Amino acid sequence: MSDRSRVVVVGASAEEPPPGLHVVEGVVDVAYAASVEELIRALEGADVVFAWRPNASGAMLPPAWTHAGDLKWIQAASAGVDGLLFPELVESHVVLTNARGVFDAAIAEYVVGLMLLFAKDFPGVLEGQRRREWRVGDTETLEGKHLLVVGIGPIGRRIGKAGRNLGMQVRGLGRSGRAGDAVFGTIHGAEDLLEAVGWADYVVDALPATSQTLRRFDAEVFAAMSPWVRFINVGRGSTVDEAALVEALRDGTIAGAALDVFAEEPLPGDSPLWTLPNVVISPHRAGDFAGWREALVELFVENLERYLTGNPLRNVVDKRLGFVP
Repeated sequence: MSDRSRVVVVGASAEEPPPGLHVVEGVVDVAYAASVEELIRALEGADVVFAWRPNASGAMLPPAWTHAGDLKWIQAASAGVDGLLFPELVESHVVLTNARGVFDAAIAEYVVGLMLLFAKDFPGVLEGQRRREWRVGDTETLEGKHLLVVGIGPIGRRIGKAGRNLGMQVRGLGRSGRAGDAVFGTIHGAEDLLEAVGWADYVVDALPATSQTLRRFDAEVFAAMSPWVRFINVGRGSTVDEAALVEALRDGTIAGAALDVFAEEPLPGDSPLWTLPNVVISPHRAGDFAGWREALVELFVENLERYLTGNPLRNVVDKRLGFVP
C-alpha cells in the first residue's frame, strides 16, 4: 500500500478523466469509480473523494460508506451539495468542500440575460421574425426597476452587483436583516419575505436547498408579489412549490417566470410549465460556461495542495446548514 494520499474520483473514468487532473498523478494515487462496485473497491485506503458528478456521488456514496473508514475530505464539483448530505456523512468527521466561486459570474450574467429577455420581449421579437411580421411597440428598461435577490451568498451578491451596474434598485434577503450593505443596501431578514417580494419588480431565487428553504416560495409568497413581477429561479428547484407557481402564472398573480432549476430534473414532459406562455425554461445551465470543467479541477488541485500541506481548505461546508457560512 502506498504512503501517498489516495484520491477517488467519483463519476469519471481513467479513459475520460476530468480535464487537467493528470497534474496530481505524480503526487497522489488516483482511482476512478463510475459504479457502486468500483467505488467500494476504490475507497480502500482512500482519504480524499473528488465528487466529479455530485448527483451520481450522492447516490453511490451511501451504499459504499462502510468502506470509507479512511476518508477525511470530499470535494464537490458543484456549489450546491444537498445531494451529498446523507445522514452518515453529516454525522461524520469527513470535511466537505464545494465549488463556491466557480459559477458566480456565469450565473449573474445568465440572470441579466433573463431580465433583458423579459424587459425587451425578445421572445416576441423572435416570434415576429419567424412569422415575418413587422411588430412595433415599446419595451421596458431595467434602470430604476426593483431587484430582490433571495439568497445572498456569493452567487446572490454577484447578481446584486450586476443589477446595480444596470441602474436597478437592489435589495437582498438573507437569514437576518441589516442595513448599509455595500451591494444590497438593505438586506431583509427571512421573516420579512412577504414584505420584500411586494417591493420587487424582479425576484431572483438564489437559495440553496436546505430543510429551511424547502418550498420557501409557496402560494402565500406568490400572492404577496405584484402582478407585474417576474420570478427567476437559479437556486434550487426544491425551494419552490411548483404547483403554486403554476397557479400564480395561470391566474395572473405574477407576470412571468424564468426557471433554470426544478424539483425534478429533467423536467417531466407532462409538466404544465412547458406550455405556459409566460414561462422560460432552461435545463439547469445557468452556470455552465466554456471552461467550467477546467475551473473545477483547478479549484480541486488548489485545495488538494492545501490538504497535503496542512493548510485550511477553501469552501468548507457547514454540513448541518448545507452551505458555506
